[in-house]
Amino acid sequence: MIPVQSSLILLVALSKLCNTAPAVSSGSITESVSVIPSSTDSAALSVTTVPFASTDPNEPLWNIDSPDSAPSPVRGSLGASIIGPDNIPMDLENADLFAPPTSDNGDTGNSKWPFALSHNRLQTGGWARQENIEVMPIATAMASVDMRLEAGAIRELHWHKTSEWAYVLKGTSQITAVDTEGRNFIANVRAGDLWFFPPGIPHSIQATGDDPDGTEFLLIFDDGAFSEDSTFLLTDWLAHVPAEVISKNFQVNNSEAFAHIPDKELYIFPSVVPPDDQQAPISPQGTIPQSYAFSLSSLNATQLSGGSVKIVDSTIFPISTTIAAAEVTVEPGAMRELHWHPTMDEWSFFLEGTGRVTVFASQSNARTFNYQAGDIGYVPTAMGHYVENTGNTTLRFLEIFNSDRFQDISLNQWLALTPPSLVKAHLNLDDETISQLSKTKPIVIG
Repeated sequence: MIPVQSSLILLVALSKLCNTAPAVSSGSITESVSVIPSSTDSAALSVTTVPFASTDPNEPLWNIDSPDSAPSPVRGSLGASIIGPDNIPMDLENADLFAPPTSDNGDTGNSKWPFALSHNRLQTGGWARQENIEVMPIATAMASVDMRLEAGAIRELHWHKTSEWAYVLKGTSQITAVDTEGRNFIANVRAGDLWFFPPGIPHSIQATGDDPDGTEFLLIFDDGAFSEDSTFLLTDWLAHVPAEVISKNFQVNNSEAFAHIPDKELYIFPSVVPPDDQQAPISPQGTIPQSYAFSLSSLNATQLSGGSVKIVDSTIFPISTTIAAAEVTVEPGAMRELHWHPTMDEWSFFLEGTGRVTVFASQSNARTFNYQAGDIGYVPTAMGHYVENTGNTTLRFLEIFNSDRFQDISLNQWLALTPPSLVKAHLNLDDETISQLSKTKPIVIG
């Protein structure tokens, strides 16, 4: 018996003599179509040894605004209605998980986690909820915390084993820090702006009175196993040091000097709103030479055909040596192009709008996820993906990387800068299509 691949090659060769070519569907040859000689003929032999990819539409079948009757695990002739118990609100939010596009295959791991499913730690003065490998196992390189402080409330003096990168979601946060040389720092960080603390640097965060609601911010740590509960806290430490040792350390003779320190951690606690002009004490060692804060909100965005992008990494925020980021907007009908990141994982956070992402993990593994504001996405190193706006409003999200530099590979640019004969041999494209490939990165395509 002649192997299937050999028979296909033979059939293609014979068909070229007869000016016809086989068309294949669902793994079998179904009909022949006329061959029009073109610049893609040299690629026909290699391409037609396997079936052509389907061009059938694979759009989401409903969205979060659809009626409760819309979700059904059926796509074309595949699937069947659900007849058991069902969580319809979850179905509405995850159309491409409940009725996946036919281009999905295999497994990539779960690349979505809504902060709404994270346990919330409630304190007097605010709250904090986190995401790490405990709830999102695929996210091995980065973890996150969403924290809220009422006006005047303090996230107590503390430090971490990892670096801390932050994006302020609302309000203004006053941050303080002291480095290993005894140089100090203070700054007010507003909505859309950033801060970064290297590992081990002690710091604090306090909500100012700029916004009566206080502040909320997103924290990123460069270790997927990070837990907010493992933070080194000032009050927690001193509560576990003998009183006479504390007195000896601070050279105080009054035994009552430290008699009123808390007997356990404060973590988040209420306080008075700091003055707008509050200054740090003058340090004989001076101030920190590289700012721990960065005004991303004042950075001009690069305008693109389908949206915009702001990129911030150590080239413009020098102290941020372990985290790079991009703030991306995608207009309705547009998409963040097909791309991948060659050396780092991507942790993403959706700020507004709705979108979907298909993650390609090699070996025919691909899975599509839907995202809304407040959701976290994750794409491991080198996995291909895109971000498509599936709503009627602007999609805005953060791409965050465990790297000092932002890097990506554009599929469009790669193909445009590869010899056309190679691209044709792989994809059977004609010259007109080849000519439309972009030699510069589109980034967001309108």
